[in-house]
Amino acid sequence: MILKTLNRIGSPLSSPELQRGVLAQGDVSWPGRFRETVADAGLPQLRSLRIKVLQVNVGKVCNQTCSHCHVDAGPDRRESMSRGTAEQVIEFLANSTAESLDITGGAPEMNPNFRWLVQQASSLGKQITNRCNLTILLAKGFQDLPEFLAKHRVDVIASLPCYLQDNCDSQRGSGTFEKSIQAIKILNSLGYGQPDSGLELSLVHNPIGASLPSNQAALEAEFRQQLDSRFGIRFTRLLAITNMPISRFLDDLLHSGKYDEYMQTLIAAFNPRTLDGLMCREMLSVDWNGYLFDCDFNQMLDIPVNGKRIHISECRWNDVALRTIQTGNHCFGCTAGCGSSCLGTVVS
Repeated sequence: MILKTLNRIGSPLSSPELQRGVLAQGDVSWPGRFRETVADAGLPQLRSLRIKVLQVNVGKVCNQTCSHCHVDAGPDRRESMSRGTAEQVIEFLANSTAESLDITGGAPEMNPNFRWLVQQASSLGKQITNRCNLTILLAKGFQDLPEFLAKHRVDVIASLPCYLQDNCDSQRGSGTFEKSIQAIKILNSLGYGQPDSGLELSLVHNPIGASLPSNQAALEAEFRQQLDSRFGIRFTRLLAITNMPISRFLDDLLHSGKYDEYMQTLIAAFNPRTLDGLMCREMLSVDWNGYLFDCDFNQMLDIPVNGKRIHISECRWNDVALRTIQTGNHCFGCTAGCGSSCLGTVVS
């Protein structure tokens, strides 16, 4: 049924509406939609608790085209947050209870307002997180970024799906592993990942294929041993994140015939204990145009906060701080096994 739909309409990357339709269909043996599964577990509908983190996706422009990317980012994308929208983000941040600004993309550093956002958030006393693909730190015009990030005490969360070159390059593109190692060494030289420096460098692992991540603690120990012995590099922590069945990874699942199998895996591993720690409960997501979402995944599927399009300039933080979370079958990706969030697994 799903493949017939794709053959008629085209790639699932063609629109968020088609992606939502694919996620809603599924195999007839699925135990039901996400909301029904939560209800069957005797749990209430998801609601936010507060806004601790304001996560801002500044656009889809990127110097890489990773196979697992849920944003469908790349060098040919043009979506990029304007200065006017960036100013509205900072005004909202200043008047909110949010403790931190989490900047993502694409490669967020390629947005012309990236450094301004960091400087403004820093002046407000907010903690800042930069979700970095590492290779951008070696690109022409960006080679002074490590020093800039260190100066403003920005936490760096960097993608390194594997400590093996072939596995990493197969997911992120040829040559990215070598560049990533070089970038980590530069960050290490500035104190990132070093004990007692206060400069945090977190590495992100996500599985190469259609499977759940292995145990985060065991993976972290393995990464530490391999990266230290082979390259002499250090990091603060490892974050294990589940690949979300959205955009480019969804496209790969469908055309490889593994979509239903992967969704069955996620649903079978549904863990109600993860619900308390889901990132959407303490986060608010902003897209490059300034519209609000419960998380970056809902943003890519165009599922707006409170079920309606709300611009960051049109509301106060307490209008959306306590809200019902908009959910769908993609939410099984965050609740499978030990759970998955922007900060790795949810439960031990």
